[in-house]
Amino acid sequence: MSFTRSIKIAPSILSADFAAFGAECRAIEAQGADWVHVDVMDGHFVPNITFGPATCAAIRPHIKGVMDVHLMIAPVDPYIEAFAAAGADIITAHLEAGPHIHRTLQAIRGAGAKAGLALNPGTGIDSVAHLLDMVDLICVMTVNPGFGGQKFIHSQLEKIRQLRALIGDRSVHIEIDGGVTTETAPLVAAAGADVLVAGSAVFRGGSVADPAPYGENIRAIRAAAEAAQTSWA
Repeated sequence: MSFTRSIKIAPSILSADFAAFGAECRAIEAQGADWVHVDVMDGHFVPNITFGPATCAAIRPHIKGVMDVHLMIAPVDPYIEAFAAAGADIITAHLEAGPHIHRTLQAIRGAGAKAGLALNPGTGIDSVAHLLDMVDLICVMTVNPGFGGQKFIHSQLEKIRQLRALIGDRSVHIEIDGGVTTETAPLVAAAGADVLVAGSAVFRGGSVADPAPYGENIRAIRAAAEAAQTSWA
């Protein structure tokens, strides 16, 4: 996967039809999705349980582009190899999930995946400067992790702006996860984000049998974000 700061829409399959994941992945890509985002939750680090490596391996053949795997689990390190073997292109771990995040990021890259670092809403960016050469993506949580459909936390916009300045010309994506809609997409794009994770805002109104609304939703979010993207891109 080549690096670009163009706006990328990454629908979260957390909002898809669980009984038709393969078909849903094919449908969102056909309708314009850039990446497919997989939210992995363990019922320990976050208060919900979702998918594991077996699910990733099962949907991988149905995804032509990037499979973006967000690990909301603790510990992370014992499962990196399994998610990499399942076909994850990007594996994102939370700064808050363990005491040795540098080692975790090394392990992700060592397994052949791009390394992502996620930050909860209550986490500052003081430690990020020391990790910038270890990451390919920083995921700013604009809701508290654990459930889809939450409201966007506007105070995170300043964090995005600070990260954009800190990253400079490095090839590091800023991903936004939580509450992305046509209303919030321009806010995060203007602040410096280039990857927008959207669940219900993409899947609303559509289905595998009628995927056209997925495309309409993706195009609307992309257009709103691109209109606000500033000269930093």
